[in-house]
Amino acid sequence: MEGEMNNFIKVWISIFASLYYCYVISKLVSTGIKRLLCFLPIVCLFLVLPLKLNTINFGGGTAFFISWLANFKLLLLAFGKGPLASNSSISLGRFMVIACLPIEIRENPPPKSSNHENDTNPSSQNSHSSTRTGQNEENPSQKTTKQVPKRPLINFPVKALLLGILIRVFDYREHIHRNVVLVLYCFFIYLLLETILTIVATLARALVGLELEPQFNEPYLSTSLQDFWGRRWNLMVTRILRPTVYEPTLGFTSHLIGRKWSPLPAVIGTFLVSGLVHELIYYYMARVPPTWEVTSFFILHGLCLTVEIVLKKALNDTWRLPGLLSGPLTIGFVMLTSFWLFFPQFLRCEADVRLLKERSIVPTHRNLKTWTTLARAVVGVELEPQFNEPSVSTSLQDFWGKRWNLVVVSRTLRLSTYEPTLNL
Repeated sequence: MEGEMNNFIKVWISIFASLYYCYVISKLVSTGIKRLLCFLPIVCLFLVLPLKLNTINFGGGTAFFISWLANFKLLLLAFGKGPLASNSSISLGRFMVIACLPIEIRENPPPKSSNHENDTNPSSQNSHSSTRTGQNEENPSQKTTKQVPKRPLINFPVKALLLGILIRVFDYREHIHRNVVLVLYCFFIYLLLETILTIVATLARALVGLELEPQFNEPYLSTSLQDFWGRRWNLMVTRILRPTVYEPTLGFTSHLIGRKWSPLPAVIGTFLVSGLVHELIYYYMARVPPTWEVTSFFILHGLCLTVEIVLKKALNDTWRLPGLLSGPLTIGFVMLTSFWLFFPQFLRCEADVRLLKERSIVPTHRNLKTWTTLARAVVGVELEPQFNEPSVSTSLQDFWGKRWNLVVVSRTLRLSTYEPTLNL
């Protein structure tokens, strides 16, 4: 595992060096084909680097961060679009953080209030519209309604606890019925993704000092496929796919079939691209040829979503199923199609077994010093120390609160777990 950690550090040093090159190019080369050609070697490199990592935790995460999100952000930047182009005077440190992490900065964060009122920032509202569903085109009135609540139904500490319980339950999965295990996998993937993305966002918030857009919006409360994919599930991907796939396809097809029906091929095209990228992520994790089941899963959902859009147009939004009925139907359809098409390839290569066997690599003091030095070079500012001579602790409060692994225990966990629990 030490060799994997060393490879991981080397890969991310290469990523930071590549992003520094892209940052310089964005300042020197004007938008368009010329800048795109300058970025293409980096895009290709980001497709190769995850192959240097063999663990699912490191390889899969790195692939998602750079082969998908960073590459799409760089392609947008080549034409002066996307989160990296929103501020022409962006610093190098912020450029790298936004480029390689699954975060989006909330440009005009609302003032803090005791009742957690909803935001009214138009740019944030539009960013929460559907990329894969054409949500705004189908229900324009929702453009002015903030869809992401400040206080979720189930807070992060509870979700992290449920994730830990599920991991322990999977130790006994040979004694559990296969269908029950598949249901548990659905919850596991959601809780795992939200936990990882929340921790990454918390670290990024501490690093750049800005409010960030949320990653999930309680997907288990979805009342339709449009609601699930457009406003609740993995919103960072939603925000990236909209300008890179959905909007270009929408603009092209609107000249062929008209603006009214152009969202339909745009939705299917967006789901197709999402499926292909998921196949790529699966390849990085399993290193076996694709079976195209995952792509079929997303194409199926794209087709079903177009049917949903057509029905809403035909009914003119005058009739809808009650939420108590549409909610379970939506979640049930997502889960059943996941059992059929999404999970089999994942389970055949025993990726779940490998994922659960891979223990989180506990950073040694030497590794933390390496990462601190690297982060200081990237961000360009002095960073707080990670340890404070824990050997001279005088109490448990002194050890855990002031001396041991301060970036995780005292800073990250305080923001992500202690303060939300305190406010309940």
